[in-house]
This record gives sequence, C-alpha cells and structure tokens, in this order.
Amino acid sequence: MNNISNLDELVQIVLHETAVIIYFYNDDCPPCISLRPKVEGLVKSTFQKMKLVWVNSKNHPEIPAQYNVFANPTILIFFEGKEFRRFSKYVSISELEQAIQRYYDLIFE
Repeated sequence: MNNISNLDELVQIVLHETAVIIYFYNDDCPPCISLRPKVEGLVKSTFQKMKLVWVNSKNHPEIPAQYNVFANPTILIFFEGKEFRRFSKYVSISELEQAIQRYYDLIFE
C-alpha cells in the first residue's frame, strides 16, 4: 500500500495496474480514520490483486481536485484504467465488497 503525494505518480498507477482502489482521506476526519483499517483488511483478505493507495486530501488538495473528489472519505475504484465506482462519506464495507467482487472475479478468475 502506498501513500501518494504526486498526481503524476497516481495517474501512472491507475494506467498501469489492472485494479486500483484510491482512498482519499484526511487526518482530521474521524470516519476516514475508522474506515481505513476496514478497507485495508478487505483488500488483504478478499482483493489481494488490487493495488490500494492512500491520498491525504488535506496535504495534497490538487490530487482529489483532479478526480472531482470534494468529501472525505472517498473511495475510487478503477479497473483497467477506468473509474468503475466511487463511494463517499458513509461507506459500507459490505456494499464496497459487493460492488468490487463481480468485476474482480471477471478479471482475475
């Protein structure tokens, strides 16, 4: 898992990785802090082939602005370089898992 602080680096990851989760957060956001380990656990247990990256929106506001992200936490899911889904503010881990599972299985199974 990577902390991203450069827009070009993030663009390259999205273009070159088959599946990417971008987690936008800031350290002053209690939901961001409580959701983060759950997302990390989901990727480790269920979606090991996905690349998970973290973007601190407060420290690097130009990155979320480029992706039209205006709230934290926001999770963007990319498959094959294209945005597949986005979740913002109140994110259910089970909804996130269900949204990813079918497409993930089609690509990796």
